[in-house]
Amino acid sequence: MPAREPARWWTLVLALAGGYLTRLAFPAPGWWGTVFVGIALLYLAMRRDSARWNALVGFAWGLAFFVPLISWTGDAVGQVPWLALSTLEASYVALFGAAWSWARRGHAVWRNRALQVVVFSVLWVAAEELRSTWPFGGFPWGRLVFSQADSPLAAFASIAGSPLLSGVVVAIGVLFARIWLAARRLHLVRLGAAVATVAALFVIGLVIPLDTQAEDGNLEIGAVQGNVPGTGLDAFGQRKAVLNNHVQGTYALLDQVDPGELDLVLWPENGTDIDPQVDVEAATLIDDAAQAVDAPMLVGTVQYPQSGGRYNTAVLWEPGVGVTATYSKQHPAPFAEYIPMRSLVRPFSSAVDLVTRDMLPGDKPGYIPLESERLGRTVGIGDVICFEVAYDSIVREAVRAGGEVLVVQTNNASFGVSDESTQQLAMSRMRAIEHGRATVQISTVGVSAVIDPNGVVAQDTDLFTAAQMVASLPLRTSQTLATRWGSWPAWIIDGLAIAMVVAGVAGARALRREDRTGAAA
Repeated sequence: MPAREPARWWTLVLALAGGYLTRLAFPAPGWWGTVFVGIALLYLAMRRDSARWNALVGFAWGLAFFVPLISWTGDAVGQVPWLALSTLEASYVALFGAAWSWARRGHAVWRNRALQVVVFSVLWVAAEELRSTWPFGGFPWGRLVFSQADSPLAAFASIAGSPLLSGVVVAIGVLFARIWLAARRLHLVRLGAAVATVAALFVIGLVIPLDTQAEDGNLEIGAVQGNVPGTGLDAFGQRKAVLNNHVQGTYALLDQVDPGELDLVLWPENGTDIDPQVDVEAATLIDDAAQAVDAPMLVGTVQYPQSGGRYNTAVLWEPGVGVTATYSKQHPAPFAEYIPMRSLVRPFSSAVDLVTRDMLPGDKPGYIPLESERLGRTVGIGDVICFEVAYDSIVREAVRAGGEVLVVQTNNASFGVSDESTQQLAMSRMRAIEHGRATVQISTVGVSAVIDPNGVVAQDTDLFTAAQMVASLPLRTSQTLATRWGSWPAWIIDGLAIAMVVAGVAGARALRREDRTGAAA
């Protein structure tokens, strides 16, 4: 007798609970273990054979996950865009649900529980990759890898990056579900095999080495969180206030160090609200501060080319010289820094008209060459700006271009006292692990942090306060396996996912529907 399919209402309850439990794995509260239960509930909720129903189940799970996870978007751009983005992201989980239904219909997958773990994991990662690249360059927020900064599994990211760690997380979640099913039916062999596999994955994660030692000296840095005079859209409402705050914060570094002791001073994205390359007074303020600490400064600013538009740019300012290197953000945020389809979007949110000049993308990797007199050589600074930390290729190319440390310049003022900044910090921590680089996340308002190459936070700051950090960063030139592999793990997984779905659809004819239902339990 084949087992009955679970009731439809119950699968929706499981999906909603699973989505919210997965959200809790991300800051705050950052209970990383709840992600396994959330994925387990999704797997259990998708035991019905219908692709349409499982798409609906996935959509419900996605809404329960994304709506609370990215609620901070409502603070920045309004309730309608927040819900629209959450709905779009949930649709990828719906697509995953349909793909899972099609892929498992083949005889091999349906009869092989171990293969189900692999297929479920591969399809999930492929769906994450898709939503991280399309549309408008994608939105990687909420990838499961970013919930694991404090997990024993985090080191998997150094082997094959985000795709591997997300896949491991999903596999453990599915194994949790299989453990529940086996225990309920007293299938002791299956229970033991699933428990042993989970334990093995955690042990492997713990023994993967994460080297934190300097390979070519240390970089002495000061980081300035200047704060802003207001919150939300009023954060930059007072001309030169943000610039002055960061100038004062730079002078405050002299309470901790003497002039000339620092190799580099870091300011955040939009650390100056006035372009020092065109405004003489702003240039004088920055140069005076640089000469006072006797160190170059990496300053976040905005450039306005005569051809129109604007660039979100970091400039390396040498005291007494001025700008010697620049990096412009390659991935401006759609509907925030530039407005696609402006006329179509305007009826849903008048906030689009607050973006009067669309931001233009830079076309070079985030590499800043710093000539260090103390070290007697050029030090490579890998720089990414704000949400770019969420994009695998942008961070990876900054390291592959020669970045010996990573700097994440960000401006979180628009998001109030939400979880956005700490969620971004979790991403920065995972990038440190993935690429084996000491990392500094420096924000206008916090949370700013100094992160060791193994992802451990050495220093951090509070939200909406003025603060300074001084740290010695180990300079590392070797590349992790993840850095060297590049995009290959993602491409391989995408190819496998397509092959699995095609094979499932083609092989479904060999297995009667009632047999599929029985095996699903």
